[in-house]
Amino acid sequence: MSTDFQRARVVLGARLRELRTEAGLNGRDFAGRLGWPPSKVSKLENGKQTATLADVEAWAQACAQPEAAAELKGRLRGLETSYRSWRRQLAAGHRSVQEAIGLQHERTSTFRGFTGSVIPGIFQTEDYARHVLTRYAELHGNSRDVEQGVHARLRRQDNLHTPGKQYRVLVWEAALTVLICPPDVLAEQLDQLVTVAGLDTVSLGIIPLGVPVRIATGDDFWIHDDRLVIAETWHAEVWLDASEDVALYHRIWETLDEAAVYGRQAHRLIARARRAVSSG
Repeated sequence: MSTDFQRARVVLGARLRELRTEAGLNGRDFAGRLGWPPSKVSKLENGKQTATLADVEAWAQACAQPEAAAELKGRLRGLETSYRSWRRQLAAGHRSVQEAIGLQHERTSTFRGFTGSVIPGIFQTEDYARHVLTRYAELHGNSRDVEQGVHARLRRQDNLHTPGKQYRVLVWEAALTVLICPPDVLAEQLDQLVTVAGLDTVSLGIIPLGVPVRIATGDDFWIHDDRLVIAETWHAEVWLDASEDVALYHRIWETLDEAAVYGRQAHRLIARARRAVSSG
């Protein structure tokens, strides 16, 4: 969980405690008034659990300060702006998630990204994207509008042909071989990767297996100019816009880039993966 998110959750919890204290109630009595277990009140106040909009509205009412609900909801929305759980995002469907990311692509001139286990979404074929989104839909138990999500993801590829944009992308070699899809789909995807790598807007680096690296690879991430980082984990996206966080991810990207190969060397690695998947 990101430090920014946890810090914001603790701050929100302190405000909740302040309101309860002002109401003259101890934690057990307050929980009884709400019909909650005392542990929930404790977790919310100590930043150990993320409140919902319904939670903070009920909290304000129980404190006899209904006017505080708007403030608490604003704090909660600000917290969720940086920490976006897949469960909550996918409740609105895959299309909305892809369109939100697409909007950031339209606003960005220079992208720096890293992926460790899949081909980057901006480079994916339709079939490969369908398999990837379907697998994640199964994981999170929400298969709503996967097909619309695939089409929204593919529309982002228009940005690859927009003059002035630059995609500087690092891919760990392992991602070229992960069979998250049938072999023929992966083979087609690798062919497209070669094509995309030849675009003027794309600089594709492959980090070979077995080469020395100064830091271990971690979660996938995208840096949007100098204003935003979107990092992906199994359970959430983390959107970071603090200057020190963006600067950190720039350093991470530059450190990983030291181990990457480009041009003919990168093409040889893609070709090797292509031969392996075809012969397998």
